[in-house]
Amino acid sequence: MADRGAGLNPADRRYTTEHEWIKAEGDHYVVGITAFAQDQLGDIVYVELPKVGDRVEAGNTFGVIESVKTASDLYAPVTGEVIEVNSELVEQPQAVNDDPYTAGWMIKIRVEDSTQVERLLTSEQYSEQTGE
Repeated sequence: MADRGAGLNPADRRYTTEHEWIKAEGDHYVVGITAFAQDQLGDIVYVELPKVGDRVEAGNTFGVIESVKTASDLYAPVTGEVIEVNSELVEQPQAVNDDPYTAGWMIKIRVEDSTQVERLLTSEQYSEQTGE
């Protein structure tokens, strides 16, 4: 279980206002959506992710997530190259609902500028934004 800061959000990562999280893991970063986001979406039924080698741009879409209620774009928290995708989500998209901070991760990125990560919201700031 990740170390929880204020609210429900692990303190070991940064957050976007669009409800994505990013966490350092060695020389790359892992990206997913927050518990708040998956709760708002409801039961996840489909996840569309980029391919390994694709370049993602901070603030631009990198994929789509669909639930029984709606479809929503996924936004890259930073600019970089996709080095791995969570292919398990194709067969088991509900993993995002079950465990958004671990098993429900989406992509791993080799970040071009790590200072982009530092400019994102802390756990406490994100919790304040979402009222958690």
